[in-house]
Amino acid sequence: MDYISLIGVVIVVLGLAVGFHPVPTVLIAGLASGLVVGLPIIELLEIIGNAFVANRTMLVFVLTLPAIGMLEKHGLKEYAGELILRIQAATAGRVTFVYFLFRWAASILGLRLGGHPVFVRPIVSPMAEGTIEDREELETKDPYVMERVKAMTAASENYGNFFGQNIFVAAAGLILIQGVMEGAGYEVELATMALYSLPAGIACLILAFIQFNIFDGWLKRRIGKGGDDS
Repeated sequence: MDYISLIGVVIVVLGLAVGFHPVPTVLIAGLASGLVVGLPIIELLEIIGNAFVANRTMLVFVLTLPAIGMLEKHGLKEYAGELILRIQAATAGRVTFVYFLFRWAASILGLRLGGHPVFVRPIVSPMAEGTIEDREELETKDPYVMERVKAMTAASENYGNFFGQNIFVAAAGLILIQGVMEGAGYEVELATMALYSLPAGIACLILAFIQFNIFDGWLKRRIGKGGDDS
């Protein structure tokens, strides 16, 4: 085996280890891998260009970042927290579950949303945190409680997106699986794969409901005990 062809893997590992930006790191690794195996530079650039065009929709979220930044600068997070305080029945777990349902349904319909940078960080997380009474006192006694709230809101995004997207018949993941299976000699239909993804999506919905309710109970105990238990 010619180990020099693995130079791209080495570049990626070293680049990320020293904190270099992932995009140029991967680009350099791809160029290096192509050059060491003898690909002409024109063909190599064509491959990279085609890969970028095929996956360009993944970069759409970048266009939303300036708008999100302006909204946060003018108090979006604070307003979201104040808004949720007006809803008496709201809890951190319920807010998180409602967002999970929204994200899950959007993924099933094939709607590509910004996820963490667009919804979770500026809106969902502040709303979940805003449901907690005596927040400042609790943070003083246990600063990690709010970090767990943030983690739960981030998890709701991951659950909804991951377990909802493959129920959409034109999801990129299903198309990739179909291509791999056909390459191996197995004919599969997108609708069939989406149907078989449905039980996992429903199971995720049930487990998320249970988890977020358990989290609400845990949070109440932490507040009641002043953050003394672990």
